[in-house]
Amino acid sequence: MSTNAMERIKELVENNKVVLFMKGNAKFPLCGFSGRAVKILQMCGVTEFATVNVLEDEEIRQSIKDYSDWPTIPQLYVNGEFIGGSDIMAELYQSGELQKLF
Repeated sequence: MSTNAMERIKELVENNKVVLFMKGNAKFPLCGFSGRAVKILQMCGVTEFATVNVLEDEEIRQSIKDYSDWPTIPQLYVNGEFIGGSDIMAELYQSGELQKLF
């Protein structure tokens, strides 16, 4: 785990209200789970959010799992807090809890 990568992740999480670590980007998700996460954000009315394509940076891809203590990608952060992956996002959306975060 790289200290530099952890610092970059911390900065991204703290400096963006909503940030999604994913495979691809919001316009071109490169896996079904990442695409689902983007769609859930859009259904919540979130139009402005940062994305980090973990496929472009192996160091970030590995370090984000340590940072959150969560083994899978995508990972959603809102107001500096780790929310979860696409399954958690879907559950929170269904219950109405995710919408309350925005």
